Amino acid sequence: MSLEEEDVPVTLPDLPQFSAVESNKLSIIGRTLNPDSQRMKDLILDMPRKWQVYDRVRGVALSSTMFQFIFKHEHDLEEVMRKRVWTFNEWSVVIDRWVEKPPDDYLKYLLVWVQLRNIPVNHYTKEAIEAFADVLGKVDVVVYDPSKAQSNDYVRVRVFFDVARPVRKTKVFNIPGCEAVTIRYDFERVQKRCYHCQRLTHEKEKCPLLIQARKDQAMERRNKVMLENQKKALLIQKDDPLFGVLSEAQVGIDAVTGRRKINPEVLQNMREYLLAADGGEKRVREERVTKSVQDLENDSEGQRNFLRLEGPPLVITEVDKDKGIVFDYSLKNVENNLERRRLETDILDNSKADVSTRSMPCQAAPLEFFECSTGFTSGYTEANSSGTSKLTTGRRFRPPKRMRRFKPKLTGGFSTEEKGKSVAVQCDKVSNKRRA
Repeated sequence: MSLEEEDVPVTLPDLPQFSAVESNKLSIIGRTLNPDSQRMKDLILDMPRKWQVYDRVRGVALSSTMFQFIFKHEHDLEEVMRKRVWTFNEWSVVIDRWVEKPPDDYLKYLLVWVQLRNIPVNHYTKEAIEAFADVLGKVDVVVYDPSKAQSNDYVRVRVFFDVARPVRKTKVFNIPGCEAVTIRYDFERVQKRCYHCQRLTHEKEKCPLLIQARKDQAMERRNKVMLENQKKALLIQKDDPLFGVLSEAQVGIDAVTGRRKINPEVLQNMREYLLAADGGEKRVREERVTKSVQDLENDSEGQRNFLRLEGPPLVITEVDKDKGIVFDYSLKNVENNLERRRLETDILDNSKADVSTRSMPCQAAPLEFFECSTGFTSGYTEANSSGTSKLTTGRRFRPPKRMRRFKPKLTGGFSTEEKGKSVAVQCDKVSNKRRA
């Protein structure tokens, strides 16, 4: 076996015992919208209680976010589907009837009732109501009867709501010949949501928009502080002799390396060089300083030696000098397996040769890499979920004093029968003392 071996797919036999299509016909498939707050194990146990079907349904956890409930009766399944939206731990779940070949948008829409408020009196028609609700999603049902009295201040519609979109509270519509009107939307049975972006998939503390905004603000503050520090330390002020001789770009920080383009000592020497002359001689010196810096713009070695005052790197021929270990907590390779087997063999041989002088456990510890933090401890270790820890043995269990059994010491010179009698007599004395 090798990593280069081709991974050929396995064909499952086309037999009835390999298919669960018949049992899935009376089932629903669903998914959680906020897995961080909806534990799948609890959902499987709690939803039958909410549906009041108890022993007439069986839940199956398909993944950390997907689940299936298989019903015994058709009417129970239809009743559950009719009373949507369902929530678990105050967060919505999306459910739909099982289909053998689900479409691309399967479990992406929530069939939800919405109440529309503040509808203009001059546009109280079925077509207008449908247009007001169409911004939420595809309209499925409109509850409106113009021939009967209406006691509520809203109109109910049922829409297919895309769970990836925010739960809209209001929407402004431009009415022909009138002022703009704001329609209010109230979603029925929908409980928790993100109170920043109004989505149903996360808490406000974990909102990606807020997290990105905080990152952007932190980056902006960091850049602002760095810019202020550069201005204080590196920018050429008006009273500086180099002002007008060198530009700020020539003496600033290199964006690639993060180091100064010109060493402060070199800048100080330039200032002293310019201050030592007056009049025409000073202008000549200024031109010399400007030309010398410009000539080194395309000479990386000259910049290193004359402007940054950095020495050249040391070139050696010893390849493995001061070589260290490269830590990689990935899967074991072939060399690790060979090394592990060699060490296991050595440890077993040593354990057979001298058991009394050995302080390590008799069982050889396999040498392998595992996912953990880069922390190290001395001694024999074993892997756990959070890192490496020393192997600990179980503590000696000692019963409380009142529960201990007395074991008297026997002295020499007694026969077997006499020893038994003396032990019995002493035990009786001890028991009498405890009763007293």
